[in-house]
Amino acid sequence: MRLVSMGSGAALLVFLTSAGALAQQQPAPPADISVTIYNNNLALVRDVRSLDLAAGRQQLEFKDVSAQIRPETASLTAQGVSVVEQNFDYDLLSPAKMMEKAVGRVVTIVRINPANGAETREQAEVLAVNDGVVLKIGDHIEVLRDDGLPARVIFDKVPDNLRAQPTLSVMVDAAGAGARAVTLSYLTPGLGWRADYVAVYDETAGKIDVQGWVTLTNTSGVSYEAARTVLVAGTPRLGAVDNSDGDQGDDASPGMTQAGTESGNRARLGDFYLYPLAERTTIANQQTKQVSFLDVRGAPASHGYEARLGWMETIEEPRSARSVYRFSNSANGGLGDQLPAGTVRFYVNDEQGAPQFIGESPIGHTPMGSELSLATGDAFDVKVKSVVESRQRDSLFHWKTAMRYTLSNALPKPVTVALIQDGLWGETRIVAESQPSKRKSADSTEWTVDVPANGKTEVTATFDSKY
Repeated sequence: MRLVSMGSGAALLVFLTSAGALAQQQPAPPADISVTIYNNNLALVRDVRSLDLAAGRQQLEFKDVSAQIRPETASLTAQGVSVVEQNFDYDLLSPAKMMEKAVGRVVTIVRINPANGAETREQAEVLAVNDGVVLKIGDHIEVLRDDGLPARVIFDKVPDNLRAQPTLSVMVDAAGAGARAVTLSYLTPGLGWRADYVAVYDETAGKIDVQGWVTLTNTSGVSYEAARTVLVAGTPRLGAVDNSDGDQGDDASPGMTQAGTESGNRARLGDFYLYPLAERTTIANQQTKQVSFLDVRGAPASHGYEARLGWMETIEEPRSARSVYRFSNSANGGLGDQLPAGTVRFYVNDEQGAPQFIGESPIGHTPMGSELSLATGDAFDVKVKSVVESRQRDSLFHWKTAMRYTLSNALPKPVTVALIQDGLWGETRIVAESQPSKRKSADSTEWTVDVPANGKTEVTATFDSKY
């Protein structure tokens, strides 16, 4: 076998070994492979093969495993077979590694005279490979030149711990000879997926079409041929977790205004939902693949606006309200499915009927029956101003704060704006307001404000607070 590599200059190093030196025991190709892929760049690979084993101890070498395999998670099972030990060799064969492993050994240096083509061979001991190759040839020391003259280095074999590709070696002890099914399972990073949604909103009908896509990415270093593939919507926790600060995990669900309480027919795995692909698929290395998992037409939806303000926030120059789209994933009148975390990209049809992109918004893992309100950008024609009209101390620990909010609409149609006042901590309460509000949480309240076409609406409120 000839392994050819160009050095940093023009010198050519050709490493020669005998062909038999690379012979390894390689099990038959997988008869069946299954891949379970999680959201956090992690996958469980289950590889089933039919092997004809001899009785007693023998070594199996699996070359076609993930280059990023977590070897401590590897498990091999077969009837009448016990595992003695396993090793993952990821020291890969290369010209530099061959020279590094040859330190202290004798190699053959072959040089060719460019003038007459004469070939000379010398035995050399490799002393070091630190920023260059240092050789002992006879009674003198020489640095292998990088001067453009062709040279070859001949090795008698490939070192035992160098592999042409990452290899999982498993020493097994078989109770008897014969063919049997062997299952190899392991966890690996390098395989991940995410959900992407395309939403087309029909303003006239108040309907939305939503298509959900699974985007698979494989950078694990190996391809998975005709694999049964299951996607898990959820993020298993990895490693030790310190909950001394009361942290119960990441429960952020952007865009969800109300969590659903409906149960569907989708299969579960613990507290996660499963999205199996309908057919076997090949997940090639360094490939991104998309598969549709949701296609809903004509679900009810609405378009509106939202303005959110901090406590006593004064906005002297009009600020754009956010453009938001609201819909549900309930079974009755919604998308009718659990939605894995991802990105929703919104489109509306222009005057020619062609869909045009208007913005995108992230969503978290969303149980069925939830209400979603997703912002796609800032409104051009709908603005908000706010001012602190007065603030006075009523007592040592009480203040009265009067706010005025002005909402304007330059559109030729009326709009509805969700006006949200944040920062209402402690015992802050509204003692007077121009229209009823709804307390959304301990620190926020919301007014639903109708703003006429080409007009304005003012909202006033007086707050009693301790600060």
